[in-house]
Amino acid sequence: MAEKPANTFRCEGDAAGKVKTRYRRHAAGEDPAKRGQILKGAMQCFMENGFDATSMNEVCRAAGVSKGTLYVYFTDKVDLFEALVAEERDRMFEGIEALLKQDLPLREKLVLFGRLMVEVLCSDRVIRSQRIVAGIVERMPEVGARFYDVAARRNNASLAELLERESAAGRVDIPDIDLAASQFSELVCAGIWRARLFGKRETPPSAAEIETLVQSAVAMFLSAYEKHVG
Repeated sequence: MAEKPANTFRCEGDAAGKVKTRYRRHAAGEDPAKRGQILKGAMQCFMENGFDATSMNEVCRAAGVSKGTLYVYFTDKVDLFEALVAEERDRMFEGIEALLKQDLPLREKLVLFGRLMVEVLCSDRVIRSQRIVAGIVERMPEVGARFYDVAARRNNASLAELLERESAAGRVDIPDIDLAASQFSELVCAGIWRARLFGKRETPPSAAEIETLVQSAVAMFLSAYEKHVG
């Protein structure tokens, strides 16, 4: 059966007064719903089987698309996996930039940012993605580099922008902004993220654990960099 054209956009009457529905057809490889359908199926395959054991045929079955359709959207398995990483990045960073630009004291911003960061990085889905990358990075280092760029690097860049603004306002004294951003990222995940990654800990941290860890990290960070008057 032919696939139904995407995105209804207008209805109009014919000569007999019947209503006809007209459709806007997406160009090949540009239908966001179809792309999302493929990515959803691919995520299921990669999470269940890992990178090496996942085939494009399996992705087609899981996504309910033909191989021809799959290759219109993604050139190969690496391209597909990197698209999943990019989508995960966008989900992770949704709202982070806005959060860091709110009119709140620095301490509150850091606490909010830290909570979100620990929740995301220690979630089952992200931990599985990180393990997949770790398993292929020796053979395909470029995949690991791109994974780092779209996740950790962007995370630190968002935080660095906040610290730059705080430094310009005279509220912190930070000689190396990028280093400080990396330090904060390590502090908020101390003792939990690696335990999750290597399977020592099977479940994500509770809200109470996250709060204790983040409050401690923020206090330590500000004790090193916050300017004190008087």
